[in-house]
Amino acid sequence: MTTTDKTSQITGNLSEHEKYFTEHVGLNTSFDLGIRKLSILNYQVNMYFLNGLCDTNYITEILKKLTDISDNEVEHVKFKEILENRIVNQSVSKIKTLDESVDQLLSGLIIFFIEGVDYGLVVDVRSYPGRQPQEPDTEKIVRGARDGFVENIIVNTGLIRRRIRDERLRYEMLKVGERSKTDVCVAYIKDVADPGLIKLIKKELDEIEIDGITMADKTIEEFLVKQGYNPYPLVRYTERADVAANHLLEGHVLILVDTSPSVIITPTTMFHHVQHAEEYRQAPAVGTFLRWVRFLGIVASIFLLPLWFLFVQEPSLLPKEISFIGPNEEKNIPIVVQIFLADFGIEFLRMAAIHTPTSLSTAMGLIAAALIGQIAIDVGLFVPEVILYVAVAAIGTFATPSYELSVANKIARLLLLILVALFQLEGFVIGSTIFVLLLANIRSLNTPYLWPFLPFNAKALWQIIVRTSVPGAKLRPSIVHPQNIKKQPK
Repeated sequence: MTTTDKTSQITGNLSEHEKYFTEHVGLNTSFDLGIRKLSILNYQVNMYFLNGLCDTNYITEILKKLTDISDNEVEHVKFKEILENRIVNQSVSKIKTLDESVDQLLSGLIIFFIEGVDYGLVVDVRSYPGRQPQEPDTEKIVRGARDGFVENIIVNTGLIRRRIRDERLRYEMLKVGERSKTDVCVAYIKDVADPGLIKLIKKELDEIEIDGITMADKTIEEFLVKQGYNPYPLVRYTERADVAANHLLEGHVLILVDTSPSVIITPTTMFHHVQHAEEYRQAPAVGTFLRWVRFLGIVASIFLLPLWFLFVQEPSLLPKEISFIGPNEEKNIPIVVQIFLADFGIEFLRMAAIHTPTSLSTAMGLIAAALIGQIAIDVGLFVPEVILYVAVAAIGTFATPSYELSVANKIARLLLLILVALFQLEGFVIGSTIFVLLLANIRSLNTPYLWPFLPFNAKALWQIIVRTSVPGAKLRPSIVHPQNIKKQPK
C-alpha cells in the first residue's frame, strides 16, 4: 500500500483532493471512476464513486436526502452533523487519509468530502456482480441444503451466520495484495477455536507480500502452508455452507477469500479429505456403508493397478483359486506401457470433459467408450484386462470426495507402478512403505497428516471408520486443540 504522509491527509481542500484522485486513481481517465459535485447550504460536497460495484438505487436515494437539506434546513453551524445524519445507510464511517479513501473507493464504497472538513465519510453501497447461491457441482448430495458458496464474501459469511447464530462467532477481515487489496476473512468461534492457531493464521496472512491474489484461496493456501511440490492437499476446500459451519463448531478455523466460492478449512488431516456430507445426511448405518465403499474406492485407486501388475509379472504369487488373473495373450506393447497409456487416456478425457460444452460431453463419452476403447482392444493396442483395471482405478479416483486428494493419489499410483516395473515385489513393498512414511511425515499447520492413525487415537479412529450418531458424538476432535472439548452443553 502507499505509505501515509502529510500529503495524503484529508484537509477539506476539495480541489486538492480531486487532484490527488486524478493523479493516483485515474479520475477523468478511467471511465468507471466518477465524481458528483453538490452545493448544500453554501458548502461544497464532492462524492466519489465507482461504477459497476455500486448500487445506483442506493446512491440516488442518498442524493435525494442530501439535496433536500438545502430546502428544509437553515442551520449552517451544524452542517457536518446534519449531512451525516441524512445519509440513509446503515454503514457510514469516517476516514482521515486519502490513501484509505482510495482503498475504500476501489472496493465499491462511495466517499463524501466536505469543504473545510478534515475527514471523509465512507458509505457502503456495494453491489458486486455475481450469481445466487446454488448447490456446488463437486459436492452434490441426495438430500440436504442446496445453497452453496458464491464469489461474494459477504454472501458467504451470511450463509454461515444463518447456521451459527452464536455471539461468539467471529469474522476478522484483512486485506491481502499490494494491488488487488483482496478481502480475506478469518472465521472462528471465540471460545472453541485454538487461540494459537488463530494467531498463527493471522500472522501468516499479514506477512503475505504479493501484487495480487487473483487466484484467490489457492494463492492464500500456498503462502499459508508452504506446500512446495508435495502433491497431497494440506487444507480442505468446501463450497457447502453446512460443511463449513460444522467444522467451525468442531473448532476449526476457516479462511474466506473474496471472489472465491470455496472456503479453506484448517487444520486438516488426510481423513478430512475422504469424508462427504452425504454420509451425515443418511442414517448412521447407511452413512457407515457409504464411507466404507468410499474407502474401498480410494484404496483401489492407489493400489489396485500396481498389485495387479505385480501378479502379472510374478504369477507365482497368486493363490491357485485366483490364478486366472492376468492377461491370457501377449501383445507387442509391454503391459506397463499399456497401463500408462490407458491411465493418461482417461486423464485426457477428464480434461476434455472440463473444456467441452455440456451438450457435447455425452457424445464425447460415447466416442471414448465405444470407439476408442473397443477399437484399441481390437487392433491389439491393449489387452482387455488393462482396460478393466484402469477403469476400476479411475472410478475409485472419481469416488474420492476431494479432487486434490484424488489427483495426488493418481501420482502416487503411477510412481508405485514404476517401482513395481523396476523391482517387482521388492518395489511394491518398499514403495508402499515409503508412501506411508512420507504421509506420516507431513504436517499441516503443526497437525499430523495421518492422525488419528499416526499418532494413534482409538476413539477418534473409530469415529472415522464408523459414522457415529450425532447424540453419541459428544467430544470435539482433539487434533484442533479446542478450548471447549465438549460439543453438547449440560
